[in-house]
Amino acid sequence: MVVLATKLYVSGDARERATDSLRSLVENEIGDLSVEFEVGVRHDDFPSVTIEGEDAVVARNVLREEFGEIVPDLEAGETYVGTLDSWDDDGFVLDAGQPVRIPAEEMGLGPGSPTQVRERYGLVQHMPLEFVYGDDGDGEDSTPSRLSEDERDRLYEWTRGDGRLNVNSATRGEVRATLNRAGHAQDYITVERLGLLEQSVICPEDTDPPGLLSSVGEYLPAELRCVVP
Repeated sequence: MVVLATKLYVSGDARERATDSLRSLVENEIGDLSVEFEVGVRHDDFPSVTIEGEDAVVARNVLREEFGEIVPDLEAGETYVGTLDSWDDDGFVLDAGQPVRIPAEEMGLGPGSPTQVRERYGLVQHMPLEFVYGDDGDGEDSTPSRLSEDERDRLYEWTRGDGRLNVNSATRGEVRATLNRAGHAQDYITVERLGLLEQSVICPEDTDPPGLLSSVGEYLPAELRCVVP
């Protein structure tokens, strides 16, 4: 079984649609392999995929690479994926099956408070983020957890593009349908999947992300954050 590092935190019909969407994503990733799989959701909203068959080991590795994995024990110095759970003046708290605090000084995303950093990079709640786990000890030689270099590079690259609108609580298909229905089919390049319910609308040079937010915000019951170059 693989527990995927993305969360399914919506309820009702939206939960059913999100589960169906995840099942399709898993099918797209491992459907050509000689396996059978079943998707479930844990009590903490992390989805699990039980896999059986000749290519089960390969299939598990494919899903780990695509989504990241929630594991029961974290080892210092190893890289994992957690979802953005909360933030305060002291840093971010990620949910990696257990709370992992990223101190403000270990985010590595430039000046400003954690809230200002979140706004600058358009980080929506529950968005998956890659981190290096620290030993979290209290001694002088303790090493705090930090965002990984690859994660920092990815977020910095966002600020060098033409702009983004990040969304949570919606599948990729739902975001694309909303943009098209609101008359913005020509105002985005693509919708990049960040997590199961976290998406990034990549804007062309002549689209203003805050303007797009104002236009589609009423149609999306979600948190929306802009990345403005």
